[in-house]
Amino acid sequence: MKLYVLVFLMFCSLSGFAQSIITPASNSIDKKWIRNGVTEMTCFTKSGNQWAPFGSFEISIQQSNSRLQVSTSLRITNSEKKWIDTSISEIGSFKPVYRSSFTPDRTMVLRFDKEVNGYYLDKTTNKQIAVQETLNGNFFESYTYPYLLTALPLATGYKGELAVYDYKPGVAMNVKKALIEEVKSNVYKSELTGEHKVWQVTVLEEATGDKFDYYIDKENRRLWKIEVYSKNQHILMLDRENDYNPFTTKLDKEKALAMIKSGRSVITGEAFARDNENEGLLGGKAVLNINKKQFAPKGTAILLIPYTPYFKEWVKLNEASRKKGKSIPLSKDAAACLKVAAVYDDKGSFEFVNLMAGEYLLYTEFGYVHTSVRTEIVGYTDTYINGMFQGSSANTEVNRYGSNAVAGIKKVVEIKSDGDKVSVKLKKTL
Repeated sequence: MKLYVLVFLMFCSLSGFAQSIITPASNSIDKKWIRNGVTEMTCFTKSGNQWAPFGSFEISIQQSNSRLQVSTSLRITNSEKKWIDTSISEIGSFKPVYRSSFTPDRTMVLRFDKEVNGYYLDKTTNKQIAVQETLNGNFFESYTYPYLLTALPLATGYKGELAVYDYKPGVAMNVKKALIEEVKSNVYKSELTGEHKVWQVTVLEEATGDKFDYYIDKENRRLWKIEVYSKNQHILMLDRENDYNPFTTKLDKEKALAMIKSGRSVITGEAFARDNENEGLLGGKAVLNINKKQFAPKGTAILLIPYTPYFKEWVKLNEASRKKGKSIPLSKDAAACLKVAAVYDDKGSFEFVNLMAGEYLLYTEFGYVHTSVRTEIVGYTDTYINGMFQGSSANTEVNRYGSNAVAGIKKVVEIKSDGDKVSVKLKKTL
């Protein structure tokens, strides 16, 4: 009797780590963690020991009173091809309602009721298959369940099993298991926001044999990172954190746009680099006609920033972040307030028009040849008079060396009155 009680107590103590069967109507899904929004992730593939970016993956979560829609978009860098997938489920039960997939290889549209009905078009063979499948039991749609992981009662040692529908041509049964094999604590390090305590959730998909690691924030259930381990590839996806905002100053977009579009003033100028290769009395000075100008090449971009309090803070934040090897990105609204001109001749000339009175920051970057002068001792000459040693003098050579360099130039310019024409020189002296 005592042995039975002991075994029973041991079972109860371990039951928290037993496999949970998670169904669409499961009470274990906490709907408060399912939030509307768009997450954009950068995709990397592993080549040797290096991670190489190859595209972006966008996840859109939209819910209404009756429906939960998960839409994803994969775009490959330098390619017009897109992979667009949409999965719609009932918001209360998470039962599948609709699924579509539009990719370079296939078009698929499915509707779920008592049966699964729709079609699958293989674009490589131009063969279309009518889909009609009767299914029993409860299951999730394959493109919805990964984002429901964030709403589970995750804890160290948690395990779970989900039935997932994922249509494959020629397969008799398309409901397979997704197994939550392991949940453990980890830390995700963001270049922008620092360290975040996360749950590392490892999932094995029975249908494909692929394994996934989802890194989910313990505090707010944000999905920071996804790692995919398939038979032939190892893929990494990282949140771009487009919502990151370290600013204390609010962007006045209307004012900034007016500054670069609604005035009558003009800024003209020339951009060039000039070496300081002088010695002696001229050391530290760039002298006209001795150090020639190296003009910014035709087509070089000159950036003009309306120097409002918001953009002043952005520059200050970036200067502090560069010491840590980081940069502060601008939002799309802020980036829309910048103006770009191109150098239009061989003299580094540029111009900006339609500007209002105010402060502006000009910035450019271009390559040039940096020359330096080095005096080297190549020997000594001894002097003798009547056979008596009088001393030695050094024999020197002056050598000039050239190397490729980059000139990064910024300058604050003020237009005092609307209608003024301001001329500036963007110069770099090294």
